[in-house]
Amino acid sequence: MTFDIDACQYRVDTEPDHRAIGAVVDAEIKRYFMGRTVVVRGIGSQDHPGRTVDELVEIIRRYGTDRYDPTRKGLGYENLENKHIDLFAIRRKVTPRMRLFKDLSWGFYHGSIAVHGKPTRLDILTIYDAAKLRQVIHQYEGRTDRKRDGFAFRDPERQQEALLGIAKLSR
Repeated sequence: MTFDIDACQYRVDTEPDHRAIGAVVDAEIKRYFMGRTVVVRGIGSQDHPGRTVDELVEIIRRYGTDRYDPTRKGLGYENLENKHIDLFAIRRKVTPRMRLFKDLSWGFYHGSIAVHGKPTRLDILTIYDAAKLRQVIHQYEGRTDRKRDGFAFRDPERQQEALLGIAKLSR
């Protein structure tokens, strides 16, 4: 299932109101996935040069993930234990009180500035069935904390079956 979320007010030329845009996006996730436990990955099209949002959506439908190029090294996939990680995302139980997108947008805004010198605007959310992924607890070199944002497909041959939905955030 692919659905659009009206996110015209979500911009990154200045820091967005993460709480306000989060409420808009979370309401749509709740509309489709209430009661489910999901794993949500944010994707910025600018991180995929030469691809439009619609092209990325087609790739995600086909493969179950935006990780379509095995030669392209993603940021942060190295970890001290050399554990396999397919994607980074946030796990949540979708309830009336769930807060998710506020954290994603804040992380992409500030994290991208720290790493790339400029913020990343999220254009796509991939929503997965948490039961079809396993959490990979990992640690980055130079850090003492253990991260819980890594996930691997339980059945790598059936990644598309883990995908519940694709949300496109309008500009």
